[in-house]
Amino acid sequence: MSYETAVARMFALGHELALTPSHKFDLGHMRVLLQGMDHPERRFPSVLVAGTNGKGSTAATLASILRASGLKAGLYTSPHLVRINERIRINGKEISDDHFAELHSKIDRVAETLVEKAELPWHPSFFEMMTAIAFEYFAWEQVDLAVLEVGMGGRLDATNVVEPQVSVITDISLDHQKFLGNTVGEIAREKVGVIRPGGAVVTLPQQPEANDVIGNRIMELGARGVNAVPFVPPISPGSSQYLVSRTEVDKPGFVYRYPLQVMGEQILAETPLVGRHQLRNVALAIAAAEELSRQGFSGITAKSIESGIRETRWPGRFQVIAARAGWPEMVIDVAHNPAGAWALRSALSERYEDRPLIFVFGAMRDKAISEMAEILFPLADRVIATRPENPRAASPEEIQQAGARIGAEIDAVENVEDAVERARLLANAETVVVITGSIYLVGEVMRIVGAEV
Repeated sequence: MSYETAVARMFALGHELALTPSHKFDLGHMRVLLQGMDHPERRFPSVLVAGTNGKGSTAATLASILRASGLKAGLYTSPHLVRINERIRINGKEISDDHFAELHSKIDRVAETLVEKAELPWHPSFFEMMTAIAFEYFAWEQVDLAVLEVGMGGRLDATNVVEPQVSVITDISLDHQKFLGNTVGEIAREKVGVIRPGGAVVTLPQQPEANDVIGNRIMELGARGVNAVPFVPPISPGSSQYLVSRTEVDKPGFVYRYPLQVMGEQILAETPLVGRHQLRNVALAIAAAEELSRQGFSGITAKSIESGIRETRWPGRFQVIAARAGWPEMVIDVAHNPAGAWALRSALSERYEDRPLIFVFGAMRDKAISEMAEILFPLADRVIATRPENPRAASPEEIQQAGARIGAEIDAVENVEDAVERARLLANAETVVVITGSIYLVGEVMRIVGAEV
């Protein structure tokens, strides 16, 4: 089977959120599939990262730290920006087309056999297949440790079949209510499903409802909480004392730079992940790395943690593209729910307080578009609403309607490429064009402008 055929067959399985919750969420089916594969998930140690916002950034930072520590580190994330291979990496390198096609073919045959034998009621979903491919690849490549980002929820997510060395829970907020619950407490109960009896849990204080659920679950299971608070630098309200401009010509943008005490040593943390919320995600990654060191994973030191933080790459998250001939400065950021919108608003206010902003915005119809519009659109001189290439995407007119009472000037442009061109033509030398909303919009724009993934 060719790579192109494998990818086409994956997408033919449909989007996860098009399925009913009962169809998608069944770990029993995932376990049957993995049993048919001789349990690759048992052949490498892992870390599970769950949460609503920040879990991808936390996972990417932790994987970078492990790599800088001399470990062979797997990283499984979702969704992808441009290519499906982005979801599965070892030491920063994507799975090759040939490996992806080979493993897809192998697992697809296993799945079809299990369906024929009635051991599975239907073919595994897109996400179950992706997760199985990642597990098989990490086992095949004999990674020292794999960092696994939970796709949705936690309790019944396909990744939750592993027995993690450490469970990490990032900030929890409202998202995917159709599947996870209508309150922060209900959603938190799904997220804490990644905690294991007697296991280590890395987290930070957050909303009271979430704190209660996390704390109670830790006590119920006799788990051990690992507090990442010591690794969050203090920031005065309204201050941006840690944000500095990058000096490297080939790396435009900004970094946070601040001193920390890690493993008994002073380090200078420097993260390219911009936005105050990212300081919490970096702290979670540091605490998880320290815990793994205590568990006997060799090579993790204060200096390797410092290097790993500095070398983290996580595209599409407040990614700055410098102005060039005919193009204004651009910021690309995945802010697909209200919590993400608040984080983006804070980062923009911190960095671009006196610059005019043009937003190119697109979102999925099932997202809280009105609330995101209320948070973000008041910052903009103009908003260009558009529709990413996804059947779940809201139309530009729906976005216009959702943002009508904000008072912002909102243009409707059906095609993403045309929307980017409109923003380019409207921008002057001082303007910053902000691409935000759905990850599908961000991925399309990154392809159009040739941004690094």
